[in-house]
Amino acid sequence: MRHAIIIGTGSYLPDNRLTNDDLAKLVDTSDEWITSRTGIKERRISTGETTSDLAYEAGKRALSSSKLSAEELDLIICATITPDSFMPSVACIVQQRLGAYHAAAFDLTAACTGLIYAMAVATSFIENGMYKNILVIGAETLSKTLDWSDRSTCVLFGDGSGAMILSSSEQKSGIMNVILSSDGGKREHLCLPAIPMANPFVKKDETDFRPTISMNGQEVFKFAVRSITDLVKSVLAKTGLKEDDIKYVVAHQANARIIEHAAKFLGISLDKFFMNLDRYGNTSAATIGIALDEMVQNKLLKSGDRLILVGFGGGMTSGVVLVEWN
Repeated sequence: MRHAIIIGTGSYLPDNRLTNDDLAKLVDTSDEWITSRTGIKERRISTGETTSDLAYEAGKRALSSSKLSAEELDLIICATITPDSFMPSVACIVQQRLGAYHAAAFDLTAACTGLIYAMAVATSFIENGMYKNILVIGAETLSKTLDWSDRSTCVLFGDGSGAMILSSSEQKSGIMNVILSSDGGKREHLCLPAIPMANPFVKKDETDFRPTISMNGQEVFKFAVRSITDLVKSVLAKTGLKEDDIKYVVAHQANARIIEHAAKFLGISLDKFFMNLDRYGNTSAATIGIALDEMVQNKLLKSGDRLILVGFGGGMTSGVVLVEWN
């Protein structure tokens, strides 16, 4: 049986650092207010690089890490809610720039859970034998979607990209289990509008249209904690593993308090939860990929380590992937 294994990782972030003190010059906030509520100290903000620019750089680094050539890629999936354009897709732009001439390419939208969903799709393609080598990218330029006068949202988000190469293997390791979940009934709690309906046959709407992120923070917090807790328990139950069998839990990097609460409810030491959100903020579909690449760069992982990657986001969506590291 074919198994999907991770053979390379990469990440890329804009150089421009925006600290909490910098934000305090733009909106009524402070370092103490942001840090105490989120754990975020700074984030990276693009000064012109687009989502496809960030995705390309992370993808290029993942390819280098994997030792594959671009021509060996069969598919590119980019998870994003901030594409350069509705068409062409970010994935198609990356395909051309990498020179991955044999690869199909498409974008996937599942908000902050996007990379988990993309990994699930890639794993299915590999396990059924359709593709052998797949580049999965989570990339966002959320800075272009923010109301910079709204301190409840603009302090949370940053720009960045994380990527990985999934490849077919006979090894009984790699992606061990995947669970995806959605709850469209809670969709109003985290929204980013697209182009409004407008044509000669639609009555004009006089309401003010603002294509920026809006969020019910309290409801998102509750959904996030419950999602992490339920999904981690579910994937352990499905695989027969115990908490002690897991080396690290890599949760979507949205808020330190969310992760702290989930760790408490799960009875898992907070030391097992990798966090880097203090430096990057919430980069939506990119957070888990960035975190995983940072763990690789810091040599935190060794063959046989079991990791739980768990995400949650707008939609509402959530998902978990259990990985045995190669």
